[in-house]
Amino acid sequence: MSIKTVKESDFDVVNLKRNPTSPRTLFGLIMSGIAGLFTLMAIIPLFIILTYLLTKGISSLSASVFTELPPPPLVEGGGFGNAILGTVIMVGIGALISVPIGVMAAIYLSEFNEGKAADLIRFATNVLSGVPSIIVGVFAYSAVVLTTKTYSAWAGGFALAILMLPIIVRTTDESLKLVPQDVRQASVGIGANPYQTILQVVLPAALPAIITGVTLSIARAAGETAPLLFTALFTQYWPNFDNMLAEPTASLAVLVYNFAIVPFKNQQDLAWGAAFILVLLVLITSVLSRLATAKRTY
Repeated sequence: MSIKTVKESDFDVVNLKRNPTSPRTLFGLIMSGIAGLFTLMAIIPLFIILTYLLTKGISSLSASVFTELPPPPLVEGGGFGNAILGTVIMVGIGALISVPIGVMAAIYLSEFNEGKAADLIRFATNVLSGVPSIIVGVFAYSAVVLTTKTYSAWAGGFALAILMLPIIVRTTDESLKLVPQDVRQASVGIGANPYQTILQVVLPAALPAIITGVTLSIARAAGETAPLLFTALFTQYWPNFDNMLAEPTASLAVLVYNFAIVPFKNQQDLAWGAAFILVLLVLITSVLSRLATAKRTY
């Protein structure tokens, strides 16, 4: 029995190269160009804002702006060290309140309460994320300021925590859903109970996305002005730790608002510098979170 040798010439060779003039190729090129154009249009405003802040704000910076207090009108020098410290304190208070509550709520929704009740809670969280920040400020004013009879960093942190909470809940909930069910089943299969599975398997797997959500919430809280006008107000002095921060506290966002609308050039220059520092703090926070999550992923 003879074996017939099959040659390449016995088959039709198909040309896999796409015709550059075909309608499908032209349509793909046009749509790629449109997508690239809209991507560029989305980046241009950010580039313009950052460039404008860089040119206006960096010229107003010096070593003294980080260590000195805001100056009176028409007086050269001074800084906004108290506003930087106040912003860090109030955002820290907001994070200490919202991160544990938000993560635990998301764990409950994702792992223990799948159903109509969970959908209702998620809907309420989405509604809360769309509430104007000034309404949150009014609520925090009624709940904390009127109760304690004073503006304070605690009231400002409480207002920021409310703004941060829905972002943390939503991002944590979605990140937990992305962890495959096979991972949970494998953990249970080797003898882990549900709490061990969540704390030692599911949460570490979702940690990069959770940290990203926390970073987004911090970025939003750091730039809020309206809630702090109702809760922390503003002061020309350093935060008073002796009084347990139970008095008006400065913040970068409110300083920018106050100094940007006055007719005095020295305070306007400080407003530009504070705006630049505020954006820089958000950028540094985002970069550090990216580095932390990348290292954790490896």
